[in-house]
Amino acid sequence: MQFRSIIRIVGLLLALFSVSMLAPALVALIYRDGAGVAFVTTFFVLLFCGALCWFPNRRFKHELKARDGFLIVVLFWTVLGSAGSIPFLLSDNPNVSVTDAFFESFSALTTTGATVIVGLDDLPKAILFYRQFLQWFGGMGIIVLAVAILPVLGIGGMQLYRAEIPGPVKDSKMTPRIAETAKALWYIYLSLTIACAMAFWFAGMTPFDAIGHSFSTIAIGGFSTHDASMGYFDSYAINLITVVFLLISACNFSLHFAAFASGGVHPKYYWKDPEFRAFLFIQLLLFVVCFVMLLNHHSYDTYYDAFDQALFQTVSISTTAGFTTTGFSEWPLFLPVLLLFSSFIGGCAGSTGGGMKVIRILLLTLQGVRELKRLVHPRAVYTIKVGGTALPQRVVDAVWGFFSAYALVFVVCMLGLIATGIDELSAFSAVAATLNNLGPGLGEVALHFGDINDKAKWVLIVSMLFGRLEVFTLLILLTPTFWRS
Repeated sequence: MQFRSIIRIVGLLLALFSVSMLAPALVALIYRDGAGVAFVTTFFVLLFCGALCWFPNRRFKHELKARDGFLIVVLFWTVLGSAGSIPFLLSDNPNVSVTDAFFESFSALTTTGATVIVGLDDLPKAILFYRQFLQWFGGMGIIVLAVAILPVLGIGGMQLYRAEIPGPVKDSKMTPRIAETAKALWYIYLSLTIACAMAFWFAGMTPFDAIGHSFSTIAIGGFSTHDASMGYFDSYAINLITVVFLLISACNFSLHFAAFASGGVHPKYYWKDPEFRAFLFIQLLLFVVCFVMLLNHHSYDTYYDAFDQALFQTVSISTTAGFTTTGFSEWPLFLPVLLLFSSFIGGCAGSTGGGMKVIRILLLTLQGVRELKRLVHPRAVYTIKVGGTALPQRVVDAVWGFFSAYALVFVVCMLGLIATGIDELSAFSAVAATLNNLGPGLGEVALHFGDINDKAKWVLIVSMLFGRLEVFTLLILLTPTFWRS
């Protein structure tokens, strides 16, 4: 294990993260809201800490192995999540505890979108911008960003890329070099963010709200600059724009790259992908069920309102964004629980969405169908094919391993919450909302997480990290085998 090289890299990345504090400081200067001191102070603190880690180890530039990559990714998310809490602690408004500051920071960086802060409409613009910006920063993965713009790392970046990018198959690259791949990802990410911000602005948002909500939409984060979330704007056009960009962001970004690589949009690249087709089918099925149920129970005055709310909430919750326009937790019968369960599926692999990813659910379904066929024809040989390609058994086994680990982490976190005194429904939904990087839950956490106890919040912070790092990246550090040389 190259510990000094790892410390050097973390120091460099921490120094890079310190620069991000200048953006909300500039917002504070523009709006004169008095919150700039916290961000300027944080900038110098993080820059000093980064230099302190980098300078003594600046000459250690060894090639990293896979184990080093996993450790860097976990260290980086925990260090950045902790560093991101400093502006909340230094600010007078909001006045939050240490636990709440850490919770808000980790929730933003992991794009969970669960908040402990109420009264967003009265917060300084700089704080609101920082929350949105932190989500955008974490959406695509700060490690990929660092590999793209920090060639001074002096390492082969594929180890970091494999540890960071979600999905069961991580060896495929869009371009031959990992730095080029990371740059391609960020060009797409940035272009989508600009397009989303412009669309929000034309639909009636202020420039500040348009930029802030484009950050959290493309990152599939769910933070808003208003307590009422997207319901504040009460606009069919804004709801539709949000739905469109959430669906785009929940797709595999390598599909976007393939579709636009030749200079024009080629829908065939999307339709050829079995995960994309399964994703669209799930979205359509959820929408139809919710729309029909809302009509039958006369939940809204007009068909158009029911259509708008059903479409927005199904896409928002199932893609793990967590934006709300209405209290979906108050919808009739099983609909709130259905939407909560849909977040376990989440977006496609290689997207900014959370959950277990559509491709894994697709593989689990195909595996289940194969076992049913084997019961009927025990001697027959069946292969699992995705997109016409037979998958090796290793991939299928890995998906089952991920599913079992995901379930184990969920159960342990839920029992931990119940042990702190939270009721069963709130505990179940809180873990589902954080492990799937969703945001809103049911029961006590339907609106925000500010009322639950501090011990529960720390359990949920761990749950966010497990969800953001797709369980195995964090779980592997807890095994004795990982630390053996």
